[in-house]
Amino acid sequence: MEAYEHFHLIGQALWRWFVTRCYDSLLVGLLWFAGLWYLHVRWALLWGILACLLHFIPHFGTVIALIGPAVASVIINGWTQFLYVLVLYAAIVLVDSLLIQPWLMKGVARVPFWISLIAPIALGLVFSFWGVLLAAPLLAVVYAYRAHFTKQRHAGAHVEKK
Repeated sequence: MEAYEHFHLIGQALWRWFVTRCYDSLLVGLLWFAGLWYLHVRWALLWGILACLLHFIPHFGTVIALIGPAVASVIINGWTQFLYVLVLYAAIVLVDSLLIQPWLMKGVARVPFWISLIAPIALGLVFSFWGVLLAAPLLAVVYAYRAHFTKQRHAGAHVEKK
């Protein structure tokens, strides 16, 4: 395999991972908007757009996105709504990390559902913060190579049969 083929394969894998990340951010922003609109938090659309944009910052973006609606809900509507916003945040984080991200990684980046759940935990235990941060793009590249070599192996098997 030539060097340009490696770069092309890695570039395609990282592009699919980036598209996955964009879809994920859009869905998280929509969930934030819908949840905050349902809770009658002021500026729900603004908080949803900010959550969408901040979701590109791994792990810290969702926490930063929580600050605005949490402060707005405490100031305007009190502690009860603040607790509802915290519950909404927890629900969005759980749904995103356990359902949306693995589902998108399977569909767009072609990474199996189960490995996209396990790999960040395993790499986080071995490499701490950087393992968790780089788990998804590494999985996209590894599975792109796996698909490429499987395709080559099957093409070679068909040639030998003829």
